[in-house]
Amino acid sequence: MSRHSNRTVPISSGHCVDQPAAGPVPLLDVNRGNEAWLGTILEKLDGICRSGHFIGGPHCQELESAIARICQTRFAIGCASGSDALLLALMAIDLKPGDEVIVPSFTFFASVSAITRLGGVPVFVDIDPKTFNLNAELLPHLVTGRTRAIMPVHVFGQCCDMDAVRRVANAHGLRIIEDAAQAIGAGFQGEMAGGMGDIGCISFYPTKNLGGFGDGGMVVCNDRALAERIRLLANHGMSPRYYHQAIGINSRLDAIQAAILCTKLPGLAMSAAGRQRNAMIYHQLFGAAGMQESIGLPEADRRCGHVWNQYTIRIPGGGRDEVRSALAERGVGSEIYYPVPMHRQACFAHLQCDRHSLVETERAAGEVLSLPIFPELTRTEMETVARQLADVLPGNRQPMRKAA
Repeated sequence: MSRHSNRTVPISSGHCVDQPAAGPVPLLDVNRGNEAWLGTILEKLDGICRSGHFIGGPHCQELESAIARICQTRFAIGCASGSDALLLALMAIDLKPGDEVIVPSFTFFASVSAITRLGGVPVFVDIDPKTFNLNAELLPHLVTGRTRAIMPVHVFGQCCDMDAVRRVANAHGLRIIEDAAQAIGAGFQGEMAGGMGDIGCISFYPTKNLGGFGDGGMVVCNDRALAERIRLLANHGMSPRYYHQAIGINSRLDAIQAAILCTKLPGLAMSAAGRQRNAMIYHQLFGAAGMQESIGLPEADRRCGHVWNQYTIRIPGGGRDEVRSALAERGVGSEIYYPVPMHRQACFAHLQCDRHSLVETERAAGEVLSLPIFPELTRTEMETVARQLADVLPGNRQPMRKAA
């Protein structure tokens, strides 16, 4: 893949003196991110345990109000997970068996399983090779008389082209369900992820930019009737107690997760800024080493406020898995999001999707590799990642030296 055998990664000598020595670099270190908040979190958890109020309550209300402000929506409803948020959103629009939802195949399982659990039919759209988000130019060709909604997935922390998505949805009377699980705080031309469609879905899984100590999710919207229906459906369809107006599910955000998330919420913008800084450093390191000629660097749409939940490069030429294994042997963490796109998952084989319509999805699945990007990552650690990656790339086996 690399056409250069003696590339070096220049290393600046001007970084802080408290940088640790080079060593193993984890893909993510949640303990580093939680350390600054841990004392306050433990105090809040003690109060909750003593109160005995574990479901709902003031912490949940505080978090809902805060997330609504971030997403620029009128309403936010806590739920048990990001997966449930997607399911509740589709339940709220009354998705019926046979209804079609256009969704990318290059996404996490929950985006598609929420559709199929209700008897809906996912219609897979290919992705833009630069952003990994759905290719909005393809949407008009996929709309049929059975299409009910479009589900744009803001993958890796960058928003889809929502102007183009909304043009198609408005032209055909379709709902927009935003999967913003990886993109809280991201923006598109001044609007915020989750607040640009009919309903937005957020995840608080521990690996997310705002992560809890377990599962948790949020549904956001601007329509009061939709918000009331989502809240009803998330609580067994029950109102008042023991009187069921609809067939709902049990998906309520607990007070413990809400308290943790409220505590960490003031650091969300700083966390995004740290990830943006680290992405820029990686770009500089890889560019200075000439590695952009042998790997594909992630691109940020200038219209977007990218929050870099993942920093995902491409390893073309079929050597991605070998590169990942070699990095692991050297103590550098990485992950593949996603090695098997949804249209090739065994549980969706019955959909009989045409792979030829998903060329970029197939290519991405064979090339992508996500590197450590968490905000507490040090410059030394990023230099280690760059040096080790350069050393294990096929055709670039010379050891990287530290610049004077």
